Amino acid sequence: MHDPLAPNAIDPELLMLAYRSGIFPMADSRDDPEVFWVEPQRRAILPLDQFRCSRSLARTLRRGRFRVTCNQAFAEVMAECAAPRRKAHDEVSGESWISDRIVASYVRLHRLGHAHSIECWQSNADGADQLVGGLYGVGFDRVFCGESMFSRVPDSSKVALAWLVAAMHHAGVTLLDCQFITPHLASLGAVEMSQKRYLVLLKAAQATYVADGFGEGEVEGEGDGFGDGEGLGATGAPLALPEGFAALLADAAAAGSSSSPGNFMAQFFTQTS
Repeated sequence: MHDPLAPNAIDPELLMLAYRSGIFPMADSRDDPEVFWVEPQRRAILPLDQFRCSRSLARTLRRGRFRVTCNQAFAEVMAECAAPRRKAHDEVSGESWISDRIVASYVRLHRLGHAHSIECWQSNADGADQLVGGLYGVGFDRVFCGESMFSRVPDSSKVALAWLVAAMHHAGVTLLDCQFITPHLASLGAVEMSQKRYLVLLKAAQATYVADGFGEGEVEGEGDGFGDGEGLGATGAPLALPEGFAALLADAAAAGSSSSPGNFMAQFFTQTS
């Protein structure tokens, strides 16, 4: 169906084919009408069983400083990720690889159920919830490709990532692609590898999805234990990220942590670390 709000959007089938092949689009600037396709020589992933939940992050989770949601403000999260970033000496950088065309493309992908966001909210002085952090990415088979994250309040993006990892465990997703390594991601457990190695893991994640009776066709490849999903959600039908997020909340409620799901989260990472 034609989307009048995104006349220049990348075709969703082409976009998903690129991700399944280990390729993703970027732009040179916010107003660049063109995109270029990236297949980096070095790739970053975050093995789910190696996510580093520090004591300070666990403390933040327990205190419940943020209300965390899934897919409640996808377009707003993308807008925040694409916004100018504050640099040293209060300089503002207007550069962004997230162009208007890329925003339109992923908003359409979100409407089709292939792109997801995690949001962190905090009450302002008037008592209204304000979006202060979050992330977004593309999900398929047993793979989630993280695209970008933002933080307007300290620790909000870390909390969003922690909820993403826990929801992925519950959804049976096994590979968390971070694209490029950064010191921030490395501090949280991300590791860097060759693109060739990444493609093996990507094919393995798709192969386990097909082998369990979901999807069509055959995909070759073998895994090596990176983010093997051992624990919650490792068996049975793979769930979409929103369902995994809902299952996470349900488990928190069942554990008696409905008033403080963050406390359940902190306990979850203590048990899986």
